[in-house]
Amino acid sequence: MELKISSRSQDDCAVVTVLGEIDLYTAPQLHSELGAALDDGARRLLVDMSRVEFCDSTGLSVLLSAMKRVRASGGELELVAPKPAVRKILVVTGLIDVFTVRDSTDALPLAAGTGAGTT
Repeated sequence: MELKISSRSQDDCAVVTVLGEIDLYTAPQLHSELGAALDDGARRLLVDMSRVEFCDSTGLSVLLSAMKRVRASGGELELVAPKPAVRKILVVTGLIDVFTVRDSTDALPLAAGTGAGTT
């Protein structure tokens, strides 16, 4: 399955929306997109996982790498609304306790935590 990624940012917050399956073949695309968001100065990285059907160990590695990078600069990475299949992988691997996981896409407004309003 193809992976589609879109991103938007405001100030130091970036939302990366992922659609499809994250696996050995698509993980480099996600790595590139997350890296670009961090290169652009994102210190709060919200990864919308609400439309991700599958994520293998390669995908988890990409997410861990991005989390380490953003935390090294004093920021945070949050996984938003992972589907049950992805959440199960996070639970089984113990990564549910490593990542900040939000249950709802309500966590996605770019102004969250910045003091700015959006319309």
